[in-house]
Amino acid sequence: MNSAGENGDWQAAWKPVVDAVGRDFSDGTTVFGADPVERGAIRRFLEPLELDCALHTDPAVARAHGFADVTMPYTGLITWTIPPMWEPGQTLFDSAERDAQPVHSPINNQDMPLGPRTTGFFATGIEFDFLRPVVAGERVGRSGRRLVDCVPKETSVGRGAFLTWESDIVTEADGEVVARIRTSTYAYEPTPKGAVR
Repeated sequence: MNSAGENGDWQAAWKPVVDAVGRDFSDGTTVFGADPVERGAIRRFLEPLELDCALHTDPAVARAHGFADVTMPYTGLITWTIPPMWEPGQTLFDSAERDAQPVHSPINNQDMPLGPRTTGFFATGIEFDFLRPVVAGERVGRSGRRLVDCVPKETSVGRGAFLTWESDIVTEADGEVVARIRTSTYAYEPTPKGAVR
């Protein structure tokens, strides 16, 4: 995000973002997950949950219910929409500090062109509307990045804004919308240590 004056009204610096509610900040491209959904990854996802549903484990049962292969549990959908955090030759963390942030991340607001500069970021909520299950062999990604809400607020960690974004989750093969996702985050500038506000 852009820098804002230290002595300026910090809430006013968020007005361009508030005014942009409803705008799609994507460039029209769909960002796909690092890998297609595959049976082994579904199995690994199910193991710690002991989620015993034949639709996720038995191709014959899945086909008998009209699916081309085993289905991915809805709760795992976001895992397969995230592009790689790291690739060979890259550095993900350039600091060993306890609260170090990644140099780049597909899930933060570093590319936001409006509003004040922020260095802190964390997720505050997530909602899905599921239209159909994703099956093994499909690759999915996010299309669109609509700003749904922006609420500037000072919290105990710093000054920033709660932002809500909406995207469609689509298949790579034909762009079919299989779900809609709304993510809420808090992007902020941390309160300096020892500062009193």
